[in-house]
Amino acid sequence: MDDSAPPQPSIISRFFTRISQIYQGCLDSWTPYTIGRWVATAIIFIFYGIRVFFLQGWYIVTYALGIYHLNLFIAFLSPKIDPAMVDELEDGPSLPTKINEEFRPFIRRLPEFKFWYSATKAILIAFVCTCFEVFNVPVFWPILVVYFITLFCITMKRQIKHMIKYRYLPFSHGKTRYKGKEDSGTVIAN
Repeated sequence: MDDSAPPQPSIISRFFTRISQIYQGCLDSWTPYTIGRWVATAIIFIFYGIRVFFLQGWYIVTYALGIYHLNLFIAFLSPKIDPAMVDELEDGPSLPTKINEEFRPFIRRLPEFKFWYSATKAILIAFVCTCFEVFNVPVFWPILVVYFITLFCITMKRQIKHMIKYRYLPFSHGKTRYKGKEDSGTVIAN
């Protein structure tokens, strides 16, 4: 029998493995700070907007960023399992469609953390794109603004109609709290 040890990974492989572990550790430590993450993303987005405003260019990059963010937002608002596609015989979680059906929690197609991560990464990529003249495609930007607003309105109208038709609300105001009996303050001894 050959008792040779498995080959050790190269130093380059170990380096990138360690970098990815550190990066994942940072992401894991940021997970509970929802408001802080979104504030940081908003600040980065404001810096990006200021950069595009003062450079007077890269409108096509900004338009692509807006379309991508719209796509992420729609995925964030949508249920993981589309009620329009679910058959009655299919097992698994689904949204209640009748008043006497059991409540099942809303499960998003795109969880909040992945939404934040993808949106932030897209802003940073767009920011880097503004450093290269090749991405500064000359375009009449008011047309892009009008087209984006039109696309946003049509898409949101369709999403809201879908939410009304299948009776789901992708936002909750916290866990329902039930009020118990009032404490009279007297102790009853047995």
